[in-house]
Amino acid sequence: MNCNWIKENVVLYIYEELPDDAKYEFEHHMHHCLVCRRQVESALAFKNDMSVHPVREISPNLLAASRMKLQEALEETEQSRGWNRFIFDFAGWMQQIKLAPALTVALLMIGFAGGALTAYRLKGTTPVREPNPAPASEASIAGIESVVPDTNGNHVVIKYNTLSPQIVEGATDDPHIKQLLFLAARNTHNTGVRLDSVGILTGKSADNLVREALVTSLRDDKNAGVRLKALEGLKGYVRDDVHVRDAIVEALMHDTNGGVRSLAIGLLNPVRADTSVHEALRVLAQQDKDNYIRSEAKRVLANTPNLD
Repeated sequence: MNCNWIKENVVLYIYEELPDDAKYEFEHHMHHCLVCRRQVESALAFKNDMSVHPVREISPNLLAASRMKLQEALEETEQSRGWNRFIFDFAGWMQQIKLAPALTVALLMIGFAGGALTAYRLKGTTPVREPNPAPASEASIAGIESVVPDTNGNHVVIKYNTLSPQIVEGATDDPHIKQLLFLAARNTHNTGVRLDSVGILTGKSADNLVREALVTSLRDDKNAGVRLKALEGLKGYVRDDVHVRDAIVEALMHDTNGGVRSLAIGLLNPVRADTSVHEALRVLAQQDKDNYIRSEAKRVLANTPNLD
């Protein structure tokens, strides 16, 4: 037991996640080491200070987006590590085994599960299709591989990856299907998947969470086709949803694609008397470098009632 080990496990200790034998060794070392004891006391004080603050609820959409970003970061880290992923501290690992008998049992269970998985793979690698799937944990979803809607848009087949490829199908109103569509709309590796998922979500924009996902795609997606689809899904809510209106004004002012800006200015025409829209049009009519946008802004302003 050394100071480096104490430093690495101080968080597990203050949240009471250490096994009993490791906790005993931890406290025994801390009792004889002033530096480590002060470090633990500082961590406990920080934990107590943070606990007095209220915990805010996280929206499902933000949670899904954060998990996707985390997954992408992990994938990039794994790629950059290369062969270093196979190098580890064997002595430290054995020390952990010594201090945590429960981990030994877990490793035996993992070995048994690995053998079972190998036997299953020998039988074939056909993806599993679940007509009525149990909701998968978002954390276990590695990515969305494909989204295939039917002709009327009320049914969809989604293929996604966990430990092995998975396929589910169901109604687009199903909460599990909808959550997968949200994840697909954030798929940074496959533009086609984003286009298909956003295209399906445009038909469900009466849902507040769907509109939020479409607004996110309009603001952040790098593909102009995806942003155009998102605009199509938002057009029915320009009058009644200020959040949607602001997102479309932002697209009109800052989007780099002329087609997106042209559609945005057309969608804002019914609310041209709104103060923020009117001000944006006034700026564009005077300064915009795009001749069409500049002339269209002038035309819309000429047909706008006087706000004085």
